[in-house]
Amino acid sequence: MCSLEKRGNLFILTLTGQNVEHRLNPEVLSSIISALSRAKAESTRGSALVTVSHAKFFCNGFDLDWVNATGSKQEAQQRFDYSLDCLTQLVQAFISLPMPTVAAVNGHAAAAGLVIPLCHDYVVMRRDRGVLYVNDLEMGLKIPELYMAFFRAKTSGWALRDLVLRGLKIKGEELLKMGIVDAVYDGEEGVINAGMKMADDLARRKWDGEVYAEIRKGLYSEFCGMLGIASKAIGTPK
Repeated sequence: MCSLEKRGNLFILTLTGQNVEHRLNPEVLSSIISALSRAKAESTRGSALVTVSHAKFFCNGFDLDWVNATGSKQEAQQRFDYSLDCLTQLVQAFISLPMPTVAAVNGHAAAAGLVIPLCHDYVVMRRDRGVLYVNDLEMGLKIPELYMAFFRAKTSGWALRDLVLRGLKIKGEELLKMGIVDAVYDGEEGVINAGMKMADDLARRKWDGEVYAEIRKGLYSEFCGMLGIASKAIGTPK
């Protein structure tokens, strides 16, 4: 599950629980979406959000135990499709959030779990532990076109190829060279503190959150068009 704390203009979203993989099922995804809805409702000019997670995994993808705990393959497929729909709702919530967002990734983020940090505007990561990877190829799953568009929006070139066609488990330093993360730090405390500081620095800019969200949507126009949240014109020059 998750918790949301507000410190001044800074929202801290925490994937809670020690010694867990933070796997995603509809209940967990609904909890995060509700937290983002609260952050949006309570946001003011100059708000920012940082997402942190405790334990070895930042997020290890869908909760496949829940998906497969049914009496048939058809029901399992229905649960998987429902989880994917909930993940898409989560992505919409992040992309529409009227504030800068930072993910402080302290451990592994895999498959659907990789989508969560990449939803953020900035990603900082541990140098000494943790990898990002897409394991759909190993599992024999085709990546839906919506999420191929998402990965294209967030990565490019050989970095994208190595993620989706090679399924490489990529560590912090190499991710930094690829341009997938913005900085790497030593230790859990180091990466969380760095994420907090980055979010706080962004909050100090006092940007208009609605304008920020629309510019974000414009930056990822292909993907946001597929999501049905294309950017709209707002405001007038001053």
